[in-house]
Amino acid sequence: MNAPIIDPLQGDFPEVIEEYLENGVTKCIAFNRRGTLLAAGCMDGSCVIWDFETRGIAKELKDKDYVAAITSVCWSKYGHRILVSAMDKSITLWDVVKGEKITRTVLPQAPFQAYLHPGSSTPSLCLACPFSTAPMIVDLNTESTTVLPVSLPETDTGSAPPSRNKFSDGSAAFTPTSACFNKCGDLVYVGNSKGEILIIDHKNVRVLGVVPISAGYVIKDIAFSRNGQYLLTNSNDRTIRIYENLLPLKDGLKALDESSKIPDELDGVENFKAVGAKCLALFREFQDAITKIHWNAPCFSGDGEWVVGASANRYEHKIYIWDRAGHLVKILEGPKDGLLELAWHPVHPIVVSVSLGGLVYIWAKDYTENWSAFAPDFKELEENEEYVEREDEFDLIPETGKVKESDVNEDDEVDIMSVEKDDFSDSDMSQGEICFLPAIPCPDVPEQLDKCVESSSKLVDSNHSGSLLSEEAGQNGQAMNHEASPIEVMDNSAAEDTRPHLKRRRKPSEKVLELQAEKVRKPLKKINPSGKSSKIKDKPVIEQDTVFADDVSE
Repeated sequence: MNAPIIDPLQGDFPEVIEEYLENGVTKCIAFNRRGTLLAAGCMDGSCVIWDFETRGIAKELKDKDYVAAITSVCWSKYGHRILVSAMDKSITLWDVVKGEKITRTVLPQAPFQAYLHPGSSTPSLCLACPFSTAPMIVDLNTESTTVLPVSLPETDTGSAPPSRNKFSDGSAAFTPTSACFNKCGDLVYVGNSKGEILIIDHKNVRVLGVVPISAGYVIKDIAFSRNGQYLLTNSNDRTIRIYENLLPLKDGLKALDESSKIPDELDGVENFKAVGAKCLALFREFQDAITKIHWNAPCFSGDGEWVVGASANRYEHKIYIWDRAGHLVKILEGPKDGLLELAWHPVHPIVVSVSLGGLVYIWAKDYTENWSAFAPDFKELEENEEYVEREDEFDLIPETGKVKESDVNEDDEVDIMSVEKDDFSDSDMSQGEICFLPAIPCPDVPEQLDKCVESSSKLVDSNHSGSLLSEEAGQNGQAMNHEASPIEVMDNSAAEDTRPHLKRRRKPSEKVLELQAEKVRKPLKKINPSGKSSKIKDKPVIEQDTVFADDVSE
């Protein structure tokens, strides 16, 4: 985004629906690292990749053997691979360029979210969050799984808390637990049903620290900002909380091990809380004090300056936007259809939302033209003013001042080879990043082409070889032979409306009438205005001429 052109008073957040995307019933979305591609998981088991610049479909990933609904999609760091989780308990890793399936793993339970390891360009590890079991680390190469703890070690051995909801076998119901990697992927942050944030070393499967939230409500969503400086949680107390990450962005696990020297007099729980206080610090809380609504799919903006959350009401499409200071700056109202998922563009002030009906809405900023940003000497006028020209303005050789000499040394060499470091160059770029995919035009369906050709050929044949009996039958409401014409028989009212459009032929000669009188006479039906028909006796059917209802007498 060109920052000098943007008016700072307008706010760098979306305002209106720019357009919408439709391809099947969409359930989940995810941007790639630079926001040039948008992946959408559909109900029919396909993953559609949209070119976000042209808004066209660049690739469609689908396994014909599995048609279960997609629950989540996740890009690899450089966009070469994409991980898709589905309701059939499977997670599938795809090659984006080739459109081929790399591996498919079936889990014990269906995952509602799956994340690739963010620290590798070709990750083989992923974090899966099933509906009815604890989060687990899955090795996509060996298909082995490692279940992560969802509570402190002291409470694992104790009795489970009482629950009103139980499964059919009598076991206690399990609340789905959200989890996410940190920016480097060496730590996993788990939000459990007791209102605690667990910091876990997933390699050694051990809890390092815990951060409790107030009132101990269930944590439904947990996510890091793109720069890794802030952590967002959404809990059942209708509050979105922002925590500041106190650990370094790189080697956070190593820094935590070196600084977690806790005195021995602290017991186990206080020890974990002390370590957790070194990892996260509460920064801000967001809630609607008036309506007290539940929040759905909260996330950060691309630069982390804005926090966005959607209303969980299934009959409204509202998006709330706050700044990090805690002020509500905008409420976006869409169609009367619930909101399922949100995603903020990594670079531009664009929000993409998914409705319960499966449509993808693109919210963009409504820019106001600011021409003074292009030319410093350009002056905007609110109304017409009389212009007074200079005395030498229209002279052939006006008296202009001397041009100031530039301070730039023209002899200096210009470096055109080195690339400036941007916000995305946070690691080795040895493997080329995929930003765009070649758009392949979708061919027409062969079955539809065959039907069109067949119907057009039948129509041509009927125009050349169709008998006049079919025309008479169409006029008089009789049944027609479908093999002679593909056009269906119209009712009596339609026949009366189309009668004036038929072309009257030349009256036959007397000899032709005499020859036709010798043929077998056929009963003819007369069309009355009431829609009823009456037989007319001894009326010959003239095959060479068209008989109209006005020409028939009782």
